[in-house]
Amino acid sequence: MIRILIAEDVNMVRGALAALLNIQDDLEVVCEVARGDEVVDMALKHRPDVAIVDIDLPGIDGLAAAAQLGRRLPQCRVLILTSLGRPGTLRRALEARVSGYLLKDAPSSELAAAVRRVAAGHRAVDPELALAAWGESESPLTDRETQVLRLAAEGAEAAEIASVLRLSAGTVRNYLTAVVTKLNARNRIDAIRIARDADWLP
Repeated sequence: MIRILIAEDVNMVRGALAALLNIQDDLEVVCEVARGDEVVDMALKHRPDVAIVDIDLPGIDGLAAAAQLGRRLPQCRVLILTSLGRPGTLRRALEARVSGYLLKDAPSSELAAAVRRVAAGHRAVDPELALAAWGESESPLTDRETQVLRLAAEGAEAAEIASVLRLSAGTVRNYLTAVVTKLNARNRIDAIRIARDADWLP
């Protein structure tokens, strides 16, 4: 029997996942949590073989919880189940040493198969997302350019960005021009979209 912990903050989704997994003869959900900062304590208490963890959790996010779980209970494999299908997010998940990464819109049969696969010590990663991550390059933006673009993405104008970063408005405009050029974008809005799609805006 494979023992499972589910970390998902949406009650209906968490209940549906538990019901789906519990009908399998070889799977048993032994613990459910709604917060990232509950994952490690409950895993230490219930000793699951696999933790199914959403990324977007209150308390701490699922990737931070996965990294903590890997240090405290390394025999528990982590399977990320998320709606975030961006290659950069997958890359960060793999850096956190998770064993699996599955999107929430995958067929339900894939979830049970992924749980069995990671429990057996293998990786289970959405193949299309893995290919996209494989071909993804690092951000061409400098740290300062990323800061400027992130503030622009939050709706700040050049003068506001200049005030926050203690730069002149002209310097901020130069940074934004450089960002648009580096990303081969049509304009600032297009640059923000490109950077978000590539997961280059923290």
